[in-house]
Amino acid sequence: MENIDPQHTESGAAPKPIEKDYESHKEDPGPAKPAVTEKDENGAGQALKWVLPLAVIIGLIIWFVMRK
Repeated sequence: MENIDPQHTESGAAPKPIEKDYESHKEDPGPAKPAVTEKDENGAGQALKWVLPLAVIIGLIIWFVMRK
């Protein structure tokens, strides 16, 4: 494999606070308030909560039928 510089590293430092004065921190701004406080109402978690158990049950039924 090639020697590639990592694009992302975990520093273990505390996350940056919500940005309040973007103009003075243009070089390295923190996250915007909506990015931190936004509710995840239509996320994939709601769909996966129902799809994954159904897929497992259907898979088990097919497995039990096919092994006989």
